[in-house]
Amino acid sequence: MHPNLWREIWVVAFVALGALLLGLATDHPFLSAVVVFGGYIAVVLYRLHQLQRWLFARGGAEIPDAEGIWGDVFKEIRKLVRQAETREDRLAGMVERFQNAAAAMPDAVVIVSQNDEIEWANPASGLLLGITYPRDGGLRLGNLLRSPEFAGYLRSRVFSEPIELSSPANPRKTVLLQIIPFGASQKLIIGRDVTRLLLLEQMRRNFVANVSHELRTPITVLSGFLETLRAMKQPRAEELEKHLAVMHEQALRMQRLVDDLLTLSKLETTPPSRHDEPVDVPALLGSLKDTATLLSGERRHRITLEADTGLTLLGDPEELRSAFSNLINNAVQYTPPGGNIELRWQASADGAYFSVRDSGTGIAPEHIPRLTERFYRVDSARSRATGGTGLGLSIVKHVLVRHDAVLDIASEPGKGSTFSCRFPAARVVPR
Repeated sequence: MHPNLWREIWVVAFVALGALLLGLATDHPFLSAVVVFGGYIAVVLYRLHQLQRWLFARGGAEIPDAEGIWGDVFKEIRKLVRQAETREDRLAGMVERFQNAAAAMPDAVVIVSQNDEIEWANPASGLLLGITYPRDGGLRLGNLLRSPEFAGYLRSRVFSEPIELSSPANPRKTVLLQIIPFGASQKLIIGRDVTRLLLLEQMRRNFVANVSHELRTPITVLSGFLETLRAMKQPRAEELEKHLAVMHEQALRMQRLVDDLLTLSKLETTPPSRHDEPVDVPALLGSLKDTATLLSGERRHRITLEADTGLTLLGDPEELRSAFSNLINNAVQYTPPGGNIELRWQASADGAYFSVRDSGTGIAPEHIPRLTERFYRVDSARSRATGGTGLGLSIVKHVLVRHDAVLDIASEPGKGSTFSCRFPAARVVPR
């Protein structure tokens, strides 16, 4: 038994003894017992009143001090209160850390009650779902997300799979929404912007379709001519030469397409070189100018080169050759006979630039933002007639990205085009 309980028993015993002695001394034993025990009961009632007042104050007052068994009671209450405050602080810290982490997430995070009323939402919810906390706190989720698909998803109570819907805050975005039940009856709603993923998936499907289309034509031509040759018992020399020339042209077309696809795949999948070497750009452009002159042939383009021989570029020589040759070859292919093609390698205020300017037919403004997309063509018939694969400018873009550079395109229908590769100062080294 606890010592203070024994103490309280002894107090009661002394109170009874005192009442007995007082009764014998006054010849009124009953009245003496009432007075003495009434005093003891008054002390007990006072301690109960102190405890009641503290309880009704809901923690706003200090726990009273006392001795004996009441001191033990109050001491134990203080211990329980301290433990509860510690747990409350720990839980408050965990909630605050969760809210801070959720607030930093790019995904929308919303917590709703069992009645689908919004209890909390992070800032990204406003951008993706149009839900702003605390403004929308207490509102029903279905009143803010009015998509019929989402309403059916919410009523179904089957949340094993997410649902895609247009963002209420921005119809141009697509949000992947997942509901996760937790706790007794609450729900956690997570919304992720998947617009870019859907765009990439669409680009992948377009890429596969374009590659299939580009390869189907030469394969069909080769297959057709081979069947024709097999059916001819004694082909004439001039017919055989004609058929073989066409077959050779289609085979070269497939080879160019495969080579460009391999180059593009390498640029997209391999990390940039960490050991860049000085590239003699003027010498490289001189070699490419001679090749462009041979490619021009009877079209007799006037090709000029203006290069600052004091500028060297840090980078991968093969990748830069591929990018520059694609720009120069495009200018040769799309410039009418006798036209002008100007090549420049010059310093600029923020580094250096290489530009190809031609006097071709030019490009309409609506096509310029899409020129670096794979297989995008302004004029498909003309591109195929010139032997283009539709991957050249996409290769140029990837090479420039790997060299911290950007591609600027300026063009006007009927007045030619200028393609400029702008390199940062960190890549340019004086000779």
